[in-house]
Amino acid sequence: MTHELIEKSKRYLWLPFTQMKDYDRDPLIIESGNGMKVKDIHGKEYYDGFSSVWLNVHGHRKKELDEAIKNQLEKIAHSTLLGMTNVPATELAETLINISPEKLTRVFYSDSGAEAMEIALKMAFQYWKNIGRTEKQKFISMQNGYHGDTVGAVSVGSIELFHHVYGPLMFESYKAPIPYLYRSEAESHAQCSDEHLEILEQILIEHHHEIAALSIESMVQGAAGMIVMPEGFLSGVRALCTKYEVLMIVDEVATGFGRTGKMFACEHEQVQPDLMAAGKGITGGYLPIAATFTTEDIYDAFYDDYATLKTFFHGHSYTGNQLGCTVAIENLRLFESEGIIEQVARNTEDLRLLLTELDSLTHVGEVRQLGFMCGVELVQSKETKLAFPAEKRVGYHVSLKMRELGMLTRPMGDVIIFMPPLASEREELEAMVMIMKEAIDEVTSDVL
Repeated sequence: MTHELIEKSKRYLWLPFTQMKDYDRDPLIIESGNGMKVKDIHGKEYYDGFSSVWLNVHGHRKKELDEAIKNQLEKIAHSTLLGMTNVPATELAETLINISPEKLTRVFYSDSGAEAMEIALKMAFQYWKNIGRTEKQKFISMQNGYHGDTVGAVSVGSIELFHHVYGPLMFESYKAPIPYLYRSEAESHAQCSDEHLEILEQILIEHHHEIAALSIESMVQGAAGMIVMPEGFLSGVRALCTKYEVLMIVDEVATGFGRTGKMFACEHEQVQPDLMAAGKGITGGYLPIAATFTTEDIYDAFYDDYATLKTFFHGHSYTGNQLGCTVAIENLRLFESEGIIEQVARNTEDLRLLLTELDSLTHVGEVRQLGFMCGVELVQSKETKLAFPAEKRVGYHVSLKMRELGMLTRPMGDVIIFMPPLASEREELEAMVMIMKEAIDEVTSDVL
């Protein structure tokens, strides 16, 4: 049976972000999960070292989340949100607004983080049109930014590997540089931040009259390799957006729901976005729900008689799905009853100390961390920060060794991503870090 499943997976599936030739060499099929581990069809267990792509909060098979879905199934699985609502979607909206930055007052549901960003971009564009400022049609995005894979989200992204092939499909956006402290020549973090804010301001001085919005990941650029912004940068961007009348779209898809030690990462600098996209941890990693948050000012620009055609014509078949919204409500109840935010904040320092174990390795250039978002950058030379040749695929081979040792993750190039479930205890974190250390040491020692 296991051989048949593997052959079926090779014959019929096309996996996301996967070169299928790689999969054919190293297939993996997950059958079940429990707590911080998942199990494959051969019975081998693995620590979920990346929270099943940055989603999981409480671990797998959390009793309360399982029960919430079962109970909702006894009522209804799904009904549309087009022109009507349902009980869980309504109750979740109130809960979300109560925990989000205070200027955000409205929730628009979707099914994924990319869709939540796509919605934010369309809302920003139409907002200016609805209030008669039709000249504001452009966007600013950040270099190395990633907001998902729909065409609008790709257009405001800037990771060459992911995005360049789709150039002819994309609309143009202005690109602003973002601090990458490890590879910066600035004398201090403050200087690095100031230099980049000055460049952004120059773009705004020249083009603010045509710019609808700026999109930015909140505090950490995830897909770029867990690049943590220096203190004051995000709040500096907020100040410039306000000064030049540009909407600020904050992408909290990866960083939201406790991942950085705050409910939303923008809280680290008390930033109030005009629009905010969130997803991933919203349901504890159970079901596909995402949300776009807006201010009342933006909402009011769409509120009018139908004949004015200011309606936001956008939606998805499963928007506001009852099962997803129900498990999201229970997830957020658990955040409060089990003190998840406080637990992450408390364990962050323990994790930081554990990660220092990696600093001694010859080919670890930098360990980056904000809460439970961690990236380990592998380099050929510590002294010069020289990267490994891309064709060596060092990060990929380290991840395969980690799998062999009993832990799953996906690297971003030669940055090893470590994003364990938020409920991970110290003993589990320590075991995962030790697997990383062993895998990095063994693979990088054999590369050159």
